Amino acid sequence: MKYPAARLLILSKAPDPGAVKTRLIPLLGINGAARLYAVMLQRCVDSLASAGLCPVDLWCAPTTGHPFFIDCRQRYGVSLQQQAAGGLGQRMAQALGTTLQQSGYAVLVGADCPGLAIADIEEALLALAQGIDVVLGPALDGGYYLVAMRHNHGFLFEDIPWGTAEVLRMTESRLRARGCSWHLLARRRDLDTPEDYVAWRAAD
Repeated sequence: MKYPAARLLILSKAPDPGAVKTRLIPLLGINGAARLYAVMLQRCVDSLASAGLCPVDLWCAPTTGHPFFIDCRQRYGVSLQQQAAGGLGQRMAQALGTTLQQSGYAVLVGADCPGLAIADIEEALLALAQGIDVVLGPALDGGYYLVAMRHNHGFLFEDIPWGTAEVLRMTESRLRARGCSWHLLARRRDLDTPEDYVAWRAAD
């Protein structure tokens, strides 16, 4: 492992029809949206686990016992962790906070950004190793596809209007107010809406 003090966290949901990528259901149908998410998540796990940068933890909802997650553990050697109940901010804060109690660095991603590259993970880890407090991967929709940190900054996840164009702006404002340093990665597209899907297929 190139960064043994770090852990890479993938926030994930079981790819059950109707439970994932719901905004894509009008375009792809309930089963098509679930299949797309399953493919994206498996590719994400495969890519990040195969890179060998650091240990990979799959943070699972609703349960680590879902067959999809068990298959990922057996195939890729990832660890399975149970997500907390609550909203996105609570789940992100719990995953990062728990990890940082035992590890030097934590990098959190989802499976929503098909353009996420191993180079993005390496850039984030290098920035943390050089003393940057927080690394963010800006998404085109105003959110972020990656957040990484050396210390637990739980204030970044409280009372944020997730899913809006204000997420990144508010996050940077809070970092500035606390005197934290941060580094921005390349801007990339999350795949959440029919418009995102059409743009992704056109660029593929």
